[in-house]
Amino acid sequence: MKFHITATSGSEDPTKATLAFVQAMGAKQAGHDVSISLLGDSVVLLNPTVAKSVQGVGMPPLTDLINFAKENGIPVYG
Repeated sequence: MKFHITATSGSEDPTKATLAFVQAMGAKQAGHDVSISLLGDSVVLLNPTVAKSVQGVGMPPLTDLINFAKENGIPVYG
């Protein structure tokens, strides 16, 4: 099964911003093909300086999730 996840929240809402990456990680770990699109405010998450400061409530740091995406071939479009 293929999943395409779209994010629209940026660093102003760290929990919502992180959700797309958490969902993608879960889908990939379950054996699915997955990709992520960053739209609107979420595009700033591709900036490494911004990404370092983002961690949603009860979630891993965004930088860890981005690294997971890179290491597992999850395309991130922004």
